[in-house]
Amino acid sequence: MNKVVSRLVVVAALVVGWAALFLAPAAPASAHAVLESTSPAANSIVPAAPPEVVLTFSEGVRQVPDKIHVVAPDGSRADTGQPIFADSSVTIPLKSGGANGTYLVNYRVISADSHPVAGAFTYSVGAPSAAPPTDTDAPAVEESTFLKIAFPVVKYLGYAGLVLLIGPALVLALLWPQRLSREAPSRLAWLGVGLIALSTLGDLFLQAPYTTGGGYFDGAALRDVLGSTFGTAHLIRLGVLAASAFLLRPLLSGRSGVADRALLVILGVVGLATWPLSGHSGASPVPAVSVVVDIAHIAGMAVWLGGLVMLVAFVFRQASPRELGVILPVWSRWAALAVTALFLAGVVQALIEVGTIKPLFTTAYGQLIIAKVVLFAVVLGVAALSRNVVRRRTAPDDPRPLRRLVLAEVMGIAVVLALSSVLVQTTPARTAAANATVGEQQPAYYSTMITTDSKLNLQVEVDPAKQGNNDIHLYAYTKDNQPQVVVEWKGTASLPSGGIEAIDIPLLGLAPTHASGAIQLPRPGQWELKFVVRISEIDQATVTATVPVQ
Repeated sequence: MNKVVSRLVVVAALVVGWAALFLAPAAPASAHAVLESTSPAANSIVPAAPPEVVLTFSEGVRQVPDKIHVVAPDGSRADTGQPIFADSSVTIPLKSGGANGTYLVNYRVISADSHPVAGAFTYSVGAPSAAPPTDTDAPAVEESTFLKIAFPVVKYLGYAGLVLLIGPALVLALLWPQRLSREAPSRLAWLGVGLIALSTLGDLFLQAPYTTGGGYFDGAALRDVLGSTFGTAHLIRLGVLAASAFLLRPLLSGRSGVADRALLVILGVVGLATWPLSGHSGASPVPAVSVVVDIAHIAGMAVWLGGLVMLVAFVFRQASPRELGVILPVWSRWAALAVTALFLAGVVQALIEVGTIKPLFTTAYGQLIIAKVVLFAVVLGVAALSRNVVRRRTAPDDPRPLRRLVLAEVMGIAVVLALSSVLVQTTPARTAAANATVGEQQPAYYSTMITTDSKLNLQVEVDPAKQGNNDIHLYAYTKDNQPQVVVEWKGTASLPSGGIEAIDIPLLGLAPTHASGAIQLPRPGQWELKFVVRISEIDQATVTATVPVQ
């Protein structure tokens, strides 16, 4: 009995332990919806205070309570009432009579695939001012080391639980010799049930701080999670697991009937569907197709790896050569079907989530797909060798060579499984590519408020901060952030690292507190812009800004 228990522990550790190889690069996914546009536009200057701010995303989003703020130049809240969510747009009503200056918009919403979307931008009314203080100085919870490690671990435990449940259940129901004890394989199946339950509860616990950016024990946030699609899917999974537990006991003991098995299959399909419904598939361009192929993908993985675990841990060690001669050909056909489903579903899934060839190589998601395909090909090669051994020797007298090949398969698929646990927490390539495209479409822009030792502060703006023609705007303020009248403006630009000496910047006073000019910056680099600002016959300040030019 001790040997059986030892083997049980070794197999379980093998399946779960491989995840540690991939925890370091794994992190909770960044926003899976893209902020496509805002009104007013980010970094823009509008002549009058707008009645509202509108955010437009690439897909539908939902609210995180009290996580959308508009901060006025004096640090007070400029928004009023509740934001209005309509499909992919969010409208933030503003208080009337807003003062001139720079406003800060902070937002945090939840995308359709249950991942948070957070960010901030500024716009100015009349003329820019010093950026207002933000009320979100604390680091976001999703950036914590704990969540970076916990999320992949929890996901992996769920997949490992599926493997340890489906493999023993399938083999005990259809392939297990009657003379052999069912006790150890049954323990493995119950361990799988426990891992799935633990993973599901862990997912629900972590999702609240992940989406809201709040603490780990926020009852209101947990209620919001439970009321979402993500929470509903996980509650259904727990319900299916509880119902299946009553039917598993007779199946694992060899006393189940056809009706019990059919009901278990139905419950299994429903339970498997909760994984894609709470992840990327729910937000894909074709959600129905994505959910179906995800179910096939997860089922194929669980059948293949779960069956291999049973072979390595129990069948090869306990079955006689004659029994192996009956079991292995049947298992070989099952494995072929599972691998086919796994491969085809993976191809369709990749086509949906990647979209085009370029993101396959330029995004983290695409690179993980490539790594997964390469490793999968290696595992398929080992599987082909195993299948040839079975075909040549229907009843092997010495199963040790075959057992070693199958063990190699198990180890390879376990690593593939680890990659899958990272993939579900990584921004899909289609979304990452869209995000990059939006970033490329938006011109670069440099803006900073420089505090001097004299009586003024100077707001420096360079647009688009790229090689070539650039517009420069200067705004002068007093120490208490009031407009400062300037008598004379002078400016130069130089690139010390490129050997470019000071170039005069022709500046024109558009208003007593505002000057503008244009200059040709011939090369990218860290340009030094130096301004001499005279505010009276005897008072002046020299201000230097280092501007990164692309």
